[in-house]
Amino acid sequence: MTESLKKRDQFSYVYQNGKSYANKQLVMYIVLNGLSKNRIGISVSKKVGNSVVRHRITRLIRESCRLKESMLKTGFDIVVVARAGAKGKNYSEMEHSFLHLMGLHQLLIEDENSWV
Repeated sequence: MTESLKKRDQFSYVYQNGKSYANKQLVMYIVLNGLSKNRIGISVSKKVGNSVVRHRITRLIRESCRLKESMLKTGFDIVVVARAGAKGKNYSEMEHSFLHLMGLHQLLIEDENSWV
């Protein structure tokens, strides 16, 4: 079960202490949280688009995380920041970006049904 990061100080802690990787659509910050579950926060600024666009991107990222939850290692706080390149992307493109960054952070559990 993945929880949400909601408070500003939680986001700030991850930004200041976490490790980040980026691709054209997303930036992902990760830090250990000492819990047996992951917590995810999603940030989409007004630079990306209007509220409809921002909420759609948020839903796509959250759904990618939810569906791939069984493939992820636990015990991390994750902040995903959408870039302007995420605008207009479909679900499979966002999922690929999300999994690419998870792979760079080495958070994917290796199995025979890999996403690649």
